[in-house]
Amino acid sequence: MITLYHCARARSFRPLWALEELGLPYELKMLPFPPRVFAKEYLGINPLGTIPLMLDGETRMTESAAIAQYLVTKYGPTPLAVGVDEPAFGAFLNWLHFGEATLTFPQTLVLRYSELEPEERRNPQVVADYSKWFLGRLRIIETITAATEHICAGRFTAADISVGYALLLAERLGLASQFGPAVTAYWARLQQRDGYKRAVDSENRAGDEQGSARRA
Repeated sequence: MITLYHCARARSFRPLWALEELGLPYELKMLPFPPRVFAKEYLGINPLGTIPLMLDGETRMTESAAIAQYLVTKYGPTPLAVGVDEPAFGAFLNWLHFGEATLTFPQTLVLRYSELEPEERRNPQVVADYSKWFLGRLRIIETITAATEHICAGRFTAADISVGYALLLAERLGLASQFGPAVTAYWARLQQRDGYKRAVDSENRAGDEQGSARRA
């Protein structure tokens, strides 16, 4: 049984979404965010104190995009993965990691300096600068989704999960109103997927059962 440690609307939503798209059984353990502050016992399981943590037998992973890649590769064959023999293999890897390294990174600074730091340490200039950074990097996704329904390979893949989570976080941070029309339509399509809806339901159900915060 795969075990996923998760916080509502955190990066761990990527592997949760992948698990639901694949139809794999798993146990979801909900934690308050950030767990290193509000669930210090978690440090005994993951000394980094970060989310996600996925356990699959002897395998332990903490990077959300890498976990999505692992799941669609190990538990395939599935159209969610792009094979090494497909022309879009390089693009698949690029966009899978772009979602985290390029899109999510600046948003973490927006979140930190708008909400997570004590009031006296919050910094509107950092929030504004990194919001612009994110939106600037998002322009390439606007260009791609204006021409095609998915990020690569002509189908929904784990790369869409990775980029899609960055859009979910942007919505959470109040940045979705600045999406271009193509990204707005792309994000709406992603939210209509059954796998996405099941992941949201799973998160909410586990949060209710385990006494963790329900997503908005």
